[in-house]
Amino acid sequence: MNTGTCRNEQLENFSRGLSLLRNAMARSPEALGALEKEGAIRRFEYCLDTGWKAAREFLENSGLRIAPVTPREVIRQAAAAGIVANAQVWIDMFNHRTLLAHNYDGVVITEVISALATRYSPAMEKLHESLTAQAHSSGV
Repeated sequence: MNTGTCRNEQLENFSRGLSLLRNAMARSPEALGALEKEGAIRRFEYCLDTGWKAAREFLENSGLRIAPVTPREVIRQAAAAGIVANAQVWIDMFNHRTLLAHNYDGVVITEVISALATRYSPAMEKLHESLTAQAHSSGV
């Protein structure tokens, strides 16, 4: 399989996910109902997964060997390469995703929705812009 195609697929998945996340978060967090919040959380989780995987593909296609290949290590390397502005925001996203998997109260959901509106969506958008610019400049 062509690795350039693979990166393009990951970036396309990330792009689609971000579009859905934008729609889910079009209203203020306070205006979202319980089911809308649950939907936004699922979109967040999807974007988090496709975002770090798109970054991994970009880094690997740039010749970087990542070891171990974990989401956190990929984000650390992406920050070092300048495609992620603030690695700590992404680490916070991973931590929140873990909390969501083991916690069923509304407090964590409200926390994540608030962080999504103020910190997480902007960080995802910045990664997307960086990866898209790199893809266009390399002709992929």
